[in-house]
Amino acid sequence: MRDPRMSAIAKGLKRRGRLMAQAVSPPRKTLDAIPTQRPVERQQAPGGYVAPLAPRLVESPVFVLSSVRSGSTLLRVLLNSHSGIRAPHEMHLRTVHVRMSREFTADAMKELALDRDELEHVLWDRVLHLELARSGKDVIVDKTPPNTLIWPRLHRCWPEARFVLLLRHPGAVIQSLTSRRTEPDHEAIRTEVLSYAEKLEEARLSLPGAHVITYEDLTAEPERVTRELCAYLGVPWESGMLDYGKQDHGTFKPKLGDWSSEIRSGKIQAARQADPTAELPPRLAEIAKAWGYPV
Repeated sequence: MRDPRMSAIAKGLKRRGRLMAQAVSPPRKTLDAIPTQRPVERQQAPGGYVAPLAPRLVESPVFVLSSVRSGSTLLRVLLNSHSGIRAPHEMHLRTVHVRMSREFTADAMKELALDRDELEHVLWDRVLHLELARSGKDVIVDKTPPNTLIWPRLHRCWPEARFVLLLRHPGAVIQSLTSRRTEPDHEAIRTEVLSYAEKLEEARLSLPGAHVITYEDLTAEPERVTRELCAYLGVPWESGMLDYGKQDHGTFKPKLGDWSSEIRSGKIQAARQADPTAELPPRLAEIAKAWGYPV
């Protein structure tokens, strides 16, 4: 019969060895450890494999490209008030990632003509299709401002995508961000606005088929601007779009769009103009001038 004391000692030594192995091993990656942002450049599987484009359920989604604090939530609810357009809250597709957790996973996906980027694209496409099907409408619009920072990838994912560029005077965007933040870091705000402005200008010059509007025009002449936008999207204009407060647009809350009293009012509010005496950094001033704003 085995001595109980020897059995206890063996178990103790085994447990100690397991704990020591865990202590010297590198930390295991979990879903929380995966970065929420990755470079726009295509992520290649080992061996340099790049998957071909898979069929899309939604062939021509619409993406509103804009900076933060540029009226994208107002544009969303106006579009969502149309009987044929679904414009939900910010979907943040770029933060939805796929993880290949084993060393053989990439090889398995390659046999299915998929890589990590294309797996994510298929997932993003399914999310859009699911939301569109639930709505019973014909056109889906995603207005998440950070999409602006990855517009080349969106264009690669959906070659037939349509883009709406929503511009606002960079000085007004800076003022809006500054007024909404406690103890604002002015340098960080200018850097943030510039990062959006650079990508918007890049998109403006690279997407000749994109439809360009300004927040100032949208609030001053909403009927004209929405009529032209509906023509671009291939749907008839509806007067009910301008009375968006009568429609259900879901909840207004942080991280999913604007949640201010202005947007909750159900009425189109006049745009706050940029301070004409405020000096912009040189590059922002250059971009603002290219967009037709006085500097």
